Amino acid sequence: MSQAKGDRRERELVNALDDAGFAVMRAPASGSATDRELPDVLAGDGEVFYAIEAKSSSGNPIYLTGEEVEALIYFANNFGAKPRIGVRFDREDWYFFHPGDLYVTDGGNYRVKKETAIAEGTDFPEFVGESEKVTLEDVAADGNDGPDEEIVRILNAVKQDVMDVDEAAELLE
Repeated sequence: MSQAKGDRRERELVNALDDAGFAVMRAPASGSATDRELPDVLAGDGEVFYAIEAKSSSGNPIYLTGEEVEALIYFANNFGAKPRIGVRFDREDWYFFHPGDLYVTDGGNYRVKKETAIAEGTDFPEFVGESEKVTLEDVAADGNDGPDEEIVRILNAVKQDVMDVDEAAELLE
């Protein structure tokens, strides 16, 4: 059942990238019926090329083995693409990370929590070049007095995993 859901999520990502103007394909039998380690999705728009390992979850943290990430980086470097981990949690959009930006566990695996994906990941519109993320530091650097201290406190609490995203959203409404 989870394999079917994963396949459906990969097809969903392929279709979204295609709709955004990328040439895109799912790697056949990635992760299974081949001895070669292939990424789940290859995508390019003539200027940027990505090798993407796609993972989805109902809400639990997403884990990748060290071997999966190493294989992605190896393939991407040899292919001339940028390695990216794409994660999607139920009722959320896709978020993307460079493998070097992921949390590494004591056992050498990689982990992405839902809260981390939302707070720190590159969302789909930014990933495909439709928008650009603006950080609190960017706002302060533009000469504004800076963001409201209460908002910064709440966002920092989410970043430090002291408060979950839903609770923060309620406070910011």
